[in-house]
Parts: sequence; structure tokens; C-alpha cells
Amino acid sequence: MILKNVCFYNEVFEKEVADFRIENGRITEIGIMDEPGRDMSGLTALPGFIDIHIHGGAGSDFSDASVEAVDAISCYLAKCGVTSFCGTSMTLDNETLTKIVKCAREYMGKETGAKLVGINLEGPFLSYEKKGAQNGAFVRSGTLAEFNQLFADSGESVKIITIAPEAFDSGAFIKEASKKCAVAIGHTSANSDQAQKAIDLGITHATHLYNAMTGMTHREAGVVGTVMDNEKVMCELICDGGHVCPAVVRNTFKILGEDRVCVISDSMRGAGLGAGEFDLGGQTTYVHENGKYAVLKDGTIAASITNVFDEFKNLLDFGIDFKTALKSCTINPARAIGLQEEIGSLAPNKAADIVFVDESLNIKEVYIYGTRA
Repeated sequence: MILKNVCFYNEVFEKEVADFRIENGRITEIGIMDEPGRDMSGLTALPGFIDIHIHGGAGSDFSDASVEAVDAISCYLAKCGVTSFCGTSMTLDNETLTKIVKCAREYMGKETGAKLVGINLEGPFLSYEKKGAQNGAFVRSGTLAEFNQLFADSGESVKIITIAPEAFDSGAFIKEASKKCAVAIGHTSANSDQAQKAIDLGITHATHLYNAMTGMTHREAGVVGTVMDNEKVMCELICDGGHVCPAVVRNTFKILGEDRVCVISDSMRGAGLGAGEFDLGGQTTYVHENGKYAVLKDGTIAASITNVFDEFKNLLDFGIDFKTALKSCTINPARAIGLQEEIGSLAPNKAADIVFVDESLNIKEVYIYGTRA
């Protein structure tokens, strides 16, 4: 397939116009071709968006541990311009987590929409005090034995695991687990010294920055200030306008720059469905009319109901420049899970995951491995 006159953002996220040759699901050539093809004038091509932290949407949850549920999420995301995702588990018992990762392993490669490119284990080795909407009944101390079992059962597809490093003797855990996937700090009461020690041991990722972690003050950096101060740490950010206020989003990008923010949805099964009551990890959450996120009965913020493409548009409205916003939704999350050579930008030899938008940023066409979704 040849696409002609494609206005796109190239590998360094600068705008240009060229023709695309797509073969066997990949972009094999970008340039001016003396061959016929489909004229894409009037549209702009963006790299497929990537969500590395998503629990669910369209009525289904990754923790349902069923092929049907994951497929429903996959189809929902494709419509939203998200072409790759890491299904994210909640803090649950080991038996249920095992079912979840085995289901994901079975499903990978059979997607009918967005590609399931990995698993994000959000817990269960967290701080009870900072559990947020995680089920406290299943919060427990981390063990390499449990992680290694889940990693093996997933077909080595776990890309991220979130831990609270101060909640257990985590030194050996971080050293060993970080050889297999990104170890993230999150749902944590760690102080700055504890956070820095964990980073020195191998933590390279921060789970939904600001939410469920110790904040930064002028006397104590907390987790927020410490991860920001370490250039090797990638930071997730929920940009629905509710989890983190726009002014803080702007300040965060000023500190972290264009290469360290990974926009995530952290969405749950209610995403795309409007107001209602929805299960999340065995707890009832509520999405109120015109609400920006789901909450527990006591008002605790649970998960979002957004998607990464809508968050991208939010970022532009918040005043973030186009290039920085686009990178935070595409190549940055790809780098965070080690797939930057496969997805995250438009370049020869990469997967032909492309989102075509009009001048108002309305999604017109989505291609996944070169096939229109």
C-alpha cells in the first residue's frame, strides 16, 4: 500500500510531507515515490497513541481476566486513536493475578483493535496508607518469588510493576525485578531519602505522578520532588484536568521537559459510558454526571474515564506545545517500556500504526499494523 502526500510528524517530531510505503504491517519507505497510491492530502498523520497504564473501558476491565474483556478494551481504544496499550491489573490476590497474566498471554497477537503490548502490574506490593482506590485487603509485602511466578506466567510480558519501596525490604526485589521490567514507585509513603535509595537500586518509573505519593515541600522533596530530580526516571501523568490541575501540568512539563512525561489514562471500565456505578478491583466506584473521574463512596479519587487522545487535546488547551504533547503520548511511553524501536513514531521499519486527523484534530482514520481499524 502506498499513501501519497502524507503530512506527518517525523521521527524527530518535525512536520513534513512525503509518501509512505506500507508492507506487511510496517512502514518500509518514506519519501517521494513515482507510483500511484491513495491521496491523503488534507489530513495529518500522527504516530499511534500509546497507553501504558489503563485498567479498562467500554464496560470491561483488564482484571476481568477474560479474552472477551481485553478485546472489548482493544476495540474501544482503537476508536480513540490508541494503537498500543499495557493492560493494567489492580491489587488482587495471587490466584486472580495469575489468571489475569495468563489471559493476557493467551490474547496477545489476537487483537481486533489496539495491540496489547504488555502488562502493567499496579501492585500488589504497595503502601496501605497510600493505597488510594486499591483494595487494602490484598496489599502485601513484595516477594521475588511471587513476581517471578507472575512474570513467567505472563510469558515474560510484564513491562512495569509498581511498588512502595518503603513498605517492605525492597532492595533485592528492585535489583532483580528491574532486570526484567521497569520498576515504578507509586502508592507510596516514602520520604525523599527512601525514594532516592530506591532509584539508586533501579527504579526508573513513577506511577501517576502526584497521585498516591508523598508531595514536595520546601523542606522535604518527597517522592514527587525526588523523581523529578532524577533524569533517568520517567513520570506518568494523568491529564484529564481533574487528577492534576492544569497549572501543575504546565509546571511539570517545565521541569521534566519533552522526554520524560508519559501521559496515561489510568481509565477504568466506565470510560466511554457516561455516569453510573462500576466495579474496580472489587470495589464500587461512581462516575457522576459531568464528572472527570470515578470516585469511591467516600469521595476518594479512583480512576479516570478519559483516553490518551483526549488528554493530548487537553494538553494543547492547557498551553503545552504540540511537539511536547505529542511525544508524551507516543514515543515517551514507548521508551518507558522498551519498545521505542517498534512503536511510538513514524519511521521506516516501524509498525504502521498511524492516526489521521483533520485540522480540528478529529480522528478520521486509524491504522494498526497498516490495517484500517
